[in-house]
Amino acid sequence: MPDTPHIPTPQEPPRPQRPKVPADAAAQFLELYYPIHYKAGIGVEDALRGSELSRHQTAILWLIHSQGDGGTQMRRKDIVANLSSWFEISNAAITKALRGMSAPPLALVSQREDPLSGREKVVSLTPQGEAYLAEMIARGTAYVQRIVDGLSDAQIVNGIDFFERISAVIDGWADPNDSVGPNE
Repeated sequence: MPDTPHIPTPQEPPRPQRPKVPADAAAQFLELYYPIHYKAGIGVEDALRGSELSRHQTAILWLIHSQGDGGTQMRRKDIVANLSSWFEISNAAITKALRGMSAPPLALVSQREDPLSGREKVVSLTPQGEAYLAEMIARGTAYVQRIVDGLSDAQIVNGIDFFERISAVIDGWADPNDSVGPNE
């Protein structure tokens, strides 16, 4: 039987039509994503960093906030694993970043022996670190609000869904750093 279009009855509302996906959707996403990464992504990063922290130190605080135990502490080796997937960074550079955040005048984190492994360290936010992180998030939120202010309600809802889905797709890859993705 050939496909015939659905004709709604007078009591039935019309069904929304699904948009046609362009054949070159990946290329269009790339053309949009790459400049957005630099225009908005680096802007968000700079807003989060403020003038006191390096990119690596900012990423460490964000990791502790987003993936750490209670958003306040994280095993050092987990910080190393995550940062290594985001940046080309050495263990020595991570040590330097943590040392800078541990010492005055910042004193944002402390490091102590992991009770589960005497060879491992746990990095914890200090009270100053928790206050700084709250300020950092407020700065980042204010920057993103400037973007959100230019969007419709539907674009905001769809944008949140879009970013959540992208995160889930990438998190599902065996190696998120694989330049061609899975199955290639």
